[in-house]
Amino acid sequence: MEDETKNKNLKAMFTWTEVQKHNGQGEKWLVINRKVYNISEFCQRHPGGKRVISHYAGQDATDAFTAFHLDKQVVGRYLKPLQIGELAPEEPSNEPGKSLAVIEDFQELRVYVEQAGLLKPNKLFFFLMLVHIILLDIAAWFTLWHFGTSWLPFLVSGVLLSTVQAQSGWLQHDFGHLSVFRTSRWNHFLHKFVIGQLKGAPASWWNHLHFQHHAKPNCFRKDPDINMHPLFFALGKTLAIELGVQKKKYMPYQHQHKYFFLIGPPALLPMYFQWYIFYFAVKQQQWVDLIWMLSFYIRFTWIYLPMLGLPALLTLFFLVRFLESNWFVWVTQMNHIPMEIDRDQNKEWLVMQVRATCNVEQSLFNDWFTGHLNFQIEHHLFPTMPRHNYKTVAPLVRSLCKKHDLNYQSKPLLTAFSDIVHSLKESGQLWYDAYLHK
Repeated sequence: MEDETKNKNLKAMFTWTEVQKHNGQGEKWLVINRKVYNISEFCQRHPGGKRVISHYAGQDATDAFTAFHLDKQVVGRYLKPLQIGELAPEEPSNEPGKSLAVIEDFQELRVYVEQAGLLKPNKLFFFLMLVHIILLDIAAWFTLWHFGTSWLPFLVSGVLLSTVQAQSGWLQHDFGHLSVFRTSRWNHFLHKFVIGQLKGAPASWWNHLHFQHHAKPNCFRKDPDINMHPLFFALGKTLAIELGVQKKKYMPYQHQHKYFFLIGPPALLPMYFQWYIFYFAVKQQQWVDLIWMLSFYIRFTWIYLPMLGLPALLTLFFLVRFLESNWFVWVTQMNHIPMEIDRDQNKEWLVMQVRATCNVEQSLFNDWFTGHLNFQIEHHLFPTMPRHNYKTVAPLVRSLCKKHDLNYQSKPLLTAFSDIVHSLKESGQLWYDAYLHK
């Protein structure tokens, strides 16, 4: 076996079959632009986390690599020592089972996007986003200071602070995706400031989870956003039926579209994330992130404790987290839960993202309310694209999807919300039927 490996390394030429064997069970290989890399050790020190790069072990990671990295030359320096060879000349550029036409057409669109300047940010846009968040934050304090702490100004202040939290969430998302500055350093610094000082959460935690989601959206065991399956929900038609056939029942899934309203939108942030973010920061020894987080709680306490007292302060805080949680869950899940959820099928980048995401119709309100995540398809295809350019690229993506017979879905906002419940009801019923009759 050792002699065989040495001979392969001497030839430095590999087949797709050989690459696919190194899918994480032993060594981890992946392909970028026909070059074969051994990431078995590097994944432990990968800046984006070991899981996100490991999700492509044994696969072609070309489009994912292109999508996530701003400076390809700098990243290439880290990759060069990892290269162990190339695909053999007779091997096609597309993996077995993948369409070369789809891959080439999307890469052609990517080149056009870059040449048209659609990856260049309008810094004034993001500056105004930050200013409007700060003004809302000041308005929340002013409401209590000027009008007193009776129930009405208290509630108004809570709504304003919830809006601050939601809009800060969308803005930190921009910095986290490196879509505001053309250098990673400034994006990373402002990301820590916005998510830490304005929201009280660690940037490292967000990076750890969110890039996995983008790398393999709606892929069971690879996308952490669907880790609720099967502990709380039976998600996706295929996985729900599998649970039923296997006679697995952690929850009464046939009622999941009902209890979603209890343990989903209102509870995720105040009941789970609120303590987990501290646990994550301490466990991962992310001390800088922890300091940024503490600065938010110190500021919040310093500003509101003298006016409210401790009981009312805690009430205001958890009211804000409750309202923010409802806003966050409905917006982030409307694009994914109703879509295809399954194990990793290793599809083309375009196909994988379109099957796992859908859009919500464009309007000024929808853009603001969702942080432009109503253009979820475009965001997933081009994660470093500034959100103000999604509207421009959307017709091109729609046309490409039509060419390759892909279902490009765009819905009204309320329809997207209701589809979450409908899809949960459908998958819950599929589980129930399989559980009872198979």
